[in-house]
Amino acid sequence: MTIQDERQITVFFDIDNTLYSTSAKISQAMGVKIHDYFVKLGLSDEEASDLHHKYYTQYGLALAGLVRHHGVDPLDFDRNCDQALPLEEMISPNPIHRKLLEDIDRSQVRVWALTNAYKVHAERVLRILNLRDLVEGIVYCDYEAKDLTSKPEPAYYRKAMSLASVIDPSKCYFIDDNWRNVQAAQKIGWAHCVHFCERGLEHVEGGKLTEISLTAKANVDSKQEEQPDIEVISELEELRDVWPEIFKLS
Repeated sequence: MTIQDERQITVFFDIDNTLYSTSAKISQAMGVKIHDYFVKLGLSDEEASDLHHKYYTQYGLALAGLVRHHGVDPLDFDRNCDQALPLEEMISPNPIHRKLLEDIDRSQVRVWALTNAYKVHAERVLRILNLRDLVEGIVYCDYEAKDLTSKPEPAYYRKAMSLASVIDPSKCYFIDDNWRNVQAAQKIGWAHCVHFCERGLEHVEGGKLTEISLTAKANVDSKQEEQPDIEVISELEELRDVWPEIFKLS
């Protein structure tokens, strides 16, 4: 007999550049790996940079463009990019983050990870950060699937709800460092969305090195002002104030 999980709230944490700081420079290291992968396909450096940014902007994931237009094997991409990163030398456990997740009231709340990475990378990062045991499930980009879907595609958020057995989108809580991803979640009815924004730090997005700022989000959707406010934080500890209802009473 299957016992139904009656917990009403599900929190989805993005992994990369959210559960660890952008200051680890993993986005820069990944940008180099992806650029080199494009070049190995016979593209010039300029062509590689342009296509990397184009595919990231168009699909939310450079790999999606490589698969659709160049017939790339996603698992080969994973071996040469994600798995080739020396993550153990770049990130380490943060006791404050672990305590934060430990303090979530598990009698009322489910905790999942929602990432655009493949399962191997997701599991590896969570293990290095000493958080894997605190995450009940991982929604990852399935590199073995016929059609790749990822954030910010609406179908990916519906997939997350299905995997986590969520019926009511208004009960979904979500935090991500990418404004487009947060905005997309809100648009499908996820009612508690937070943008993790480490202003002033540099990161690579779509192969382009930029400084993180709030101005970037205004360029994503000119109709932003018509949407309900999305909370913006720069430290995960701020979630205690933004989402007090998900934590145990002290």
